[in-house]
Amino acid sequence: MAKNPEEIFYKGQKIKLIDLLDRYSQLEALEEKVFKQESKADRKLREINELKPYQAELIKLQQYLEDKKMKMIILFEGRDASGKGGTIRRVTRYMNEKHYRVVALGKPTDEEKSQWYYQRYVKHFPHHGEMVLFDRSWYNRAMVEPVFGFCTYNDYQVFINGVTGFEKDLVNQGTVLIKLYYSVTKDEQKRRFDRRKTDPLRQWKLSEIDLQAQDRWDDFTNMKYEMLKKTHSHEAPWTIIRSDNKHLARLETLKVILNSVDYVGRDTRLEHRLNPEVILSAPREIETMEAQLIAEGMFLH
Repeated sequence: MAKNPEEIFYKGQKIKLIDLLDRYSQLEALEEKVFKQESKADRKLREINELKPYQAELIKLQQYLEDKKMKMIILFEGRDASGKGGTIRRVTRYMNEKHYRVVALGKPTDEEKSQWYYQRYVKHFPHHGEMVLFDRSWYNRAMVEPVFGFCTYNDYQVFINGVTGFEKDLVNQGTVLIKLYYSVTKDEQKRRFDRRKTDPLRQWKLSEIDLQAQDRWDDFTNMKYEMLKKTHSHEAPWTIIRSDNKHLARLETLKVILNSVDYVGRDTRLEHRLNPEVILSAPREIETMEAQLIAEGMFLH
């Protein structure tokens, strides 16, 4: 009787070739999964190690601010899920807690609504030798508030017409002001939102406004364009950070902050030059957006 070419005998057992191939495929898939997990762990370790020398430099910068009695304000702006919070955590990871504060204000109270718009922010400004990081700032009035109707058109216009003067006075009186805008693509924002929906450790990050962010994408983009055009100044320029790649955005943010002050003891062996694929000036971003509008009929960032 002829042997079945689709079967083999192994240790006295008859095994179908199709079953053997299936088991082999499963083994390959398992090995690939393990390899990817190991690669992800290796990548995370590499990213941590790449940040550490710059985080050490931030401690030197802090000491310099304290010694010289300087004040620094850093504004972290951008769309929801653009990477602001994670970057702030990397910036402050090893810094002296006595000399920095992170400010993330909620909705204004009725009393605050009746006050000068900047008042609720000014009371959190740094004293000598301190750094304050704003996770969203007075620029809520330039984007979030007008998009969702939380302010009047007149409120918006008053802010846009006055903010550069406010910031010029702040800088002229000795405060180092760094304005960062994190630019994420629509597809990447959606991916991050989808992950938040399914990850129990991230669901707390998802707000009602977040759920509307994708639907209001074009509204936010238009407001971003107007904000950059009207509030970028020599005294208080905007720095744009492409943040689809979170690690590169974090690394380049550290460089931007370190490059803002000529502090003592800078490690010249480190690469302090900015990556032009990640860091853009506001004029360059405006030019890019205008080119997109001509070519595509819409803004893409």
